[in-house]
Amino acid sequence: MTSQSPPSGSTPGTSTLSGGLSEKGLSAGSIGLLGATVIGISCIAPAYTLTASLGPTVAAVGTQMPGIFLVGFIPMLLVALGYRELNNAMPDAGTSFTWATRAFGPWVGWMGGWGLIVATVVVLSNLAGVAVDFFYLMLAQLFGNPGLADLTNNVLINVLTCLVFMVAAAYISYRGMETTKAVQYVLVAFQLVVLVWFSVAALTQVAEGTAFDALAFSADWFNPFLTPSFTAFAAGVSLSIFIFWGWDVTLTMNEETKNPKTTPGRAATLTVGVIFALYILVAIATLMFSGIGAGEFGLGNEEIQGNVFAALAGPVMGPFAILMSLAVLSSSAASLQSTFVGPARTMLSMGHYQAFPKRFASISPRYKSPAFATVMAGAVAWGFYAIMRVLSTDVLTDTILTLGMMICFYYGVTAFACVWYFRDSLRGPRAILLKLLAPLIGGVILLVIFATTLYDSMNPDYGSGSNIGGVGLVFILAMVLFIGGIVLMLVQHRINPAFFQGKTLTKGSAKEHGHVE
Repeated sequence: MTSQSPPSGSTPGTSTLSGGLSEKGLSAGSIGLLGATVIGISCIAPAYTLTASLGPTVAAVGTQMPGIFLVGFIPMLLVALGYRELNNAMPDAGTSFTWATRAFGPWVGWMGGWGLIVATVVVLSNLAGVAVDFFYLMLAQLFGNPGLADLTNNVLINVLTCLVFMVAAAYISYRGMETTKAVQYVLVAFQLVVLVWFSVAALTQVAEGTAFDALAFSADWFNPFLTPSFTAFAAGVSLSIFIFWGWDVTLTMNEETKNPKTTPGRAATLTVGVIFALYILVAIATLMFSGIGAGEFGLGNEEIQGNVFAALAGPVMGPFAILMSLAVLSSSAASLQSTFVGPARTMLSMGHYQAFPKRFASISPRYKSPAFATVMAGAVAWGFYAIMRVLSTDVLTDTILTLGMMICFYYGVTAFACVWYFRDSLRGPRAILLKLLAPLIGGVILLVIFATTLYDSMNPDYGSGSNIGGVGLVFILAMVLFIGGIVLMLVQHRINPAFFQGKTLTKGSAKEHGHVE
């Protein structure tokens, strides 16, 4: 393996990583395999993700939900393998931004980084919204006053409470990985226990004949080709990709992990595997307990689809329903905090290599964390949430669908970057499988889902049905985010063209950079 001199845009005094990439001043060696996996699971936020996605997924594909989850898992696993190979060669906190730049050049690399940033900003706002909903639901259950749960419908109270959650999460993330890790162990363990409890309780009621609208288990549920149409299939896969999203946070911590070339990739693979097993368990248990009808607790009931656990916790868990409220609250709060890790470190890297203003490259001297980038991520996410809360009749559904498109975009760019970067160093079956076939297939799947979802989202009835001038709000939101990124990229090019001229981060291949096995 060869090394090069640090890029001209590097911070003075930083040491060089493989291939000439340079360190950012983060706290090296502070996270091990367990800590990285826990933070990865936390970022995915299984309790929050499931309560937000079970209903919309059933609305799209009915009983084929487990099969659609399986289809969503496949590209995630394939792309994760490509991520692991890129990380082994180039462990850099910028991940998608850095790797796409090395493979395709600065323009594609910048947009890859932008895709990651806006996806995480969208989900940060969504997480905060769910945290607010379950906070007031918990208070209502705790004090036996149903009226407290309605406070979340007051826009001003909702937005201000969201701000409090956002500030608290940003502060914990600002204090660095050690504080982040300590908080996550407790919150992640709690939500996993409650989700397994919920699933066992639901299956027990099915066995005892006391379930709401029991469905007999069928192996056909795992056949995604039984979905009614390709449009329904694409919508379901987009949602299932959303529920697995977040594992790549383990890669953005690569400069802070022990054994940075191997630990992040192993943590990503382990995270995806654990989450897949949990999702299949909950999906089957929920289907068997509730069915897909439009009854009071049926998954086809539009009134409960945006927040399934809020409706089902009582009939499934009885007097322990408050534990589910606490689990979703802790899940969204924990993920809100851990999700800051990704965009903050991507913006840090983009500032470091002069793709963003230099201010974003600043590190807290005390906590060794991306100081300015973390604050900016929180401020923008809260502003986005406040705007969406006013514009959309169903913030959760519209932002999840928009998020699905952004995830497909930047994951796809990164998958293709893996294929192109290693194109001249494919030696042996392992390299062909992990560096070519896996990321190529995963990238193509994501590209098809992205294009289909983008086209379908123009329909005014898509998502929540919110539209502007007869065009679906999800499509408009996606276009605003993409076009906004292009405008900002052009502005940055005009202000500081060094990155775009290849002076701070060079384009090349694995062979050219010495990454040949």
